[in-house]
Amino acid sequence: MADQLPGVERQPDAMTPVAVEGGTVMTYSFGMGDNVLMLANGGPGLPCDYMRDSHSHLADEGYRVVTWDQLGTGRSDRIDDNALLTVERYAREMEWVRRALDLGQVHSLGQSWGGWLVIEHALTFPEAMRSLVLSNTTGEVPYLQQEQNRLRESLGSETMTMMLRREAEGSTDHPEYVAATEILNWRHVHRLEAIPPALQRSMDGMVFEIYEHMWGPNEFVCTGNLSAFDRLADMAAITCPAFIIVGEHDELTPACAMRMHHVLRKSDIRVYRSASHSTCFETPGAYFADLQAFLESA
Repeated sequence: MADQLPGVERQPDAMTPVAVEGGTVMTYSFGMGDNVLMLANGGPGLPCDYMRDSHSHLADEGYRVVTWDQLGTGRSDRIDDNALLTVERYAREMEWVRRALDLGQVHSLGQSWGGWLVIEHALTFPEAMRSLVLSNTTGEVPYLQQEQNRLRESLGSETMTMMLRREAEGSTDHPEYVAATEILNWRHVHRLEAIPPALQRSMDGMVFEIYEHMWGPNEFVCTGNLSAFDRLADMAAITCPAFIIVGEHDELTPACAMRMHHVLRKSDIRVYRSASHSTCFETPGAYFADLQAFLESA
């Protein structure tokens, strides 16, 4: 595994539908036992393939690995009511999955948008947590937006001016704007010569209506209802051990990660050199070694 990109499809030991507010979601379990690693994938609007397949091998290390297609994605029911598209409802969804599968206390790992989901879950249901892994995420979107504008400005003043104009005009599908976002994606979202199959399946399965409603038109512009998400100060109430993962070139920057580290009482942090937002695929050897070491200590 250390020398390979994770993402080879592995059949789950169980697939269990769970009723949640607004419909039914499909859950996936690998391995057995009480030492549960519960995964919340990024997006929003992505099916869980990329997190499910890349982390399922941890079942061979004694963990029960559990994840699910968030409502509206993958094999879960579709959403026809935008009132369901809130971080608070998705946190309740995570709790319904935990209880329906009788998982007990869990090691909770959230990547990107999944990090906001597990932060909200940890604050709302603290009794559910054994430990918390925050991968490529932040506790405060307003500060993240400042950081992402800083990353955009690295393209140069003329390009930044063009992007702001295109956004104001609503012409973000123009080739010059698309080209600028592709450069940013390469620098800060994934630095992979080839996209692993599991990640490609998640990208192909994107439900853009969810993504746009909650986040925005692309990774570097937040116009959705997540723009006001700010739980950083509240995170001081989280008392379980926490591990913060961030790529050196991450779009959710090391500065964002450090601000969580300063607030969380029992947290460790690791910045992965040469990685961006797809750390588990970009530096899998170091990533999984560190993750397992943290889970064992927690």
